[in-house]
Amino acid sequence: MMMFIYWSLPIFMFFIGMIVFVSNRKHLLSMLLSLEFIVLSLFLLLFIYLSYLNYESFFSMMFLTFSVCEGALGLSILVSMIRTHGNDYFQTFSILQC
Repeated sequence: MMMFIYWSLPIFMFFIGMIVFVSNRKHLLSMLLSLEFIVLSLFLLLFIYLSYLNYESFFSMMFLTFSVCEGALGLSILVSMIRTHGNDYFQTFSILQC
């Protein structure tokens, strides 16, 4: 029963993050937060999987490093978008304006 809870919690977190990502497309910040929530649930799932098979956790640390780099890249895109357009709404800018 306990293993079912271990496996179901990250999968539930992943689907909740996907629902929030798909339903809320107005602000870039909310989309970045939902992506980080999805990455966190995948990290938890990977950590549980590696612990269950008695593997080393070095791959999970590498995954966590790449997810931190992804988060920093998303925040830098958010800051540059706010500096150029004034806000993080997707409706206020167009791809053709480059």
